[in-house]
Amino acid sequence: MLTRRRFVEYSALSSAMLAYRPLLWGRQTPARSLRLAILGSVYRYQSNMQSLADRFLVGYPYDGEWRMPNVQVVSVYVDQLERQADAAPSPYQLAMTGAKVAPASSAKGIAGGLGTDRTVKTQPAPEKTDPTADLSRARAQQFGFRLCSNIPEALRCGGDRIAVDAVLAIVEQDDYPGNDKGQILLPTYDFFQQCVQVFEDEGHAVPYFNHKQLSFSFEQAQTMVKTASRLRFPLLAGSSLPVTWRLPDVDIPLGAEVQEAVMVGVGRYDGKDFDALEALQCMLERRKGGETGVKAVQLLEGDDVWAAGNAGRWSSDLLSSALSRSDTPLGLTVLDGRTQDLVASGVLPQLVKDPAAYCIEYSDGTRATLLMLNGAIMDFNMSARVTGHGLVSTQFFLPPPPNDIYSACLAAKIEQTFQSRSATYPVERTLLTTGLLEACMNSRHRLNQRLETPHLAVSYQPPAESQYART
Repeated sequence: MLTRRRFVEYSALSSAMLAYRPLLWGRQTPARSLRLAILGSVYRYQSNMQSLADRFLVGYPYDGEWRMPNVQVVSVYVDQLERQADAAPSPYQLAMTGAKVAPASSAKGIAGGLGTDRTVKTQPAPEKTDPTADLSRARAQQFGFRLCSNIPEALRCGGDRIAVDAVLAIVEQDDYPGNDKGQILLPTYDFFQQCVQVFEDEGHAVPYFNHKQLSFSFEQAQTMVKTASRLRFPLLAGSSLPVTWRLPDVDIPLGAEVQEAVMVGVGRYDGKDFDALEALQCMLERRKGGETGVKAVQLLEGDDVWAAGNAGRWSSDLLSSALSRSDTPLGLTVLDGRTQDLVASGVLPQLVKDPAAYCIEYSDGTRATLLMLNGAIMDFNMSARVTGHGLVSTQFFLPPPPNDIYSACLAAKIEQTFQSRSATYPVERTLLTTGLLEACMNSRHRLNQRLETPHLAVSYQPPAESQYART
């Protein structure tokens, strides 16, 4: 296997040539690799943490070549391991039950064992056939990073001063509790605040990436953005959909007038609705005047979704245009291979048993709807009516697992932010999308009422050049 150490040794043979080769974003390779701390919930097969962390350990294909990031992963914190350790019985409890207590020396490095030593040399590799097995110990043994028992330790690498140049945080759904709105209370804000405490204690902050939504709470998300601005460190956030490939390779022209948009996706209240909303937002933010915020939202479910379409709440021609970009139509296409217009044929209500519509009214009058149509398709597509350009439609391409290559597109943007110490695109996009999702969940909780959202008056300008991967 080509390890990082061996890769560096091989690369030294051509160092003279590489010294003059610019990075993807026009910078020369720094003499020293950036030291990276990775914080996450679970490090297991096909988790978001595995998909992104592995990119910085072994590299990734990007722009027609294999890219090895000039980044050294020096520390990793896995929240699941710490929660398991906290839940494990203490030696006293074991003794009271008559259980045999292993010697301290044999418990080192094992989550839930005696002490907090995370030494990994004695850890066996996880079973390849077990998709729930933790990968962090095997990765630590292979790549030599420190497996830490808390976040401050990960930032200081066991010392008394911050010892990393950047932080990658990947908090995802595991067994975190939920609330009565159906939100999973992901501790993204807690992860961030623990890092900020280290930054403030030492008077030194480093670039920070937060995977997907900033928080389940818009108020917490606002605090995160304001804190990054106050301490002057770059904060990047979001999902892979805004930066993955598009089929076809199209975009809304910068400054164009957008009348309405329809986004179609799959999943629901599992994080995929956030991904779809952010993909929609990365297109609509390019409209005339830039982003000025959202006036109101409403989340519709069941038959109310189709009734809203019949009433003109969302346009059937935009839905048909978006679905025409799908590579995964279900229904008769799966049954006997025939093509089918899912909208005109009227089969959508038969295929989709639990539709949801996230209806968005922007402050400038633009209307948008995210339709989650489980049972009709299996990918993410959108269409927008743009003045002077007709219908602009595309698919946000997500290659199938286990080769989640779209994460390479996101890894490239993360690395660019870390190297340049400047966010590749505005964090306000993710801030607004975070607030949109919370507002829609509030609408659902209030029996699907339409809710005014004056607090979502988030204004920003998009980057002049879109940051998605070109085909």
